[in-house]
Amino acid sequence: MESIVPINGKVNYMITLDPGVWIFDDRRVDLNTYFQQIPDKDSSLDEYTKSISRHWDREIMEGAIFPPTLKTERKFEKEKVLTGSFGIPFKPFLENAGPYPEATAVEIITKDGSQVVPLSQAFGMILGFSFEGKPLRGDGPVHAYFEDGSNRDSPIRNITSFTVK
Repeated sequence: MESIVPINGKVNYMITLDPGVWIFDDRRVDLNTYFQQIPDKDSSLDEYTKSISRHWDREIMEGAIFPPTLKTERKFEKEKVLTGSFGIPFKPFLENAGPYPEATAVEIITKDGSQVVPLSQAFGMILGFSFEGKPLRGDGPVHAYFEDGSNRDSPIRNITSFTVK
């Protein structure tokens, strides 16, 4: 069971992660675009106004465009799943494990050693589970990316378990 990754240590519940089923999870994020997103500082009303304005301008220039059919949307989504690189936030899994109040860090244990990250940083991690539509078998089953994208080009690989310290 090399594809199962446990969360253990100072937690109320030992959790086992199965990256093989995450492709169907709505929480998945596209790793090709996730770290390129810049937080928007405009208010939601300003963003809504700009969006409506762009839509109105496009309608005037191109005419009314009808949305694609549901069948086309499904085909696009299927194609994206078969060719995309995806990750999933680590936070919900860590929260479900229920770290003890005295827990301060997470040790990411790999085949080559381990790395300790503060608990607050671990809550922001993204676990990569798919590259170009294929599971991470050679150096997986998951890769750990920090929330700020600082290790985007060299994520933590060959992860075997997470131990809350």
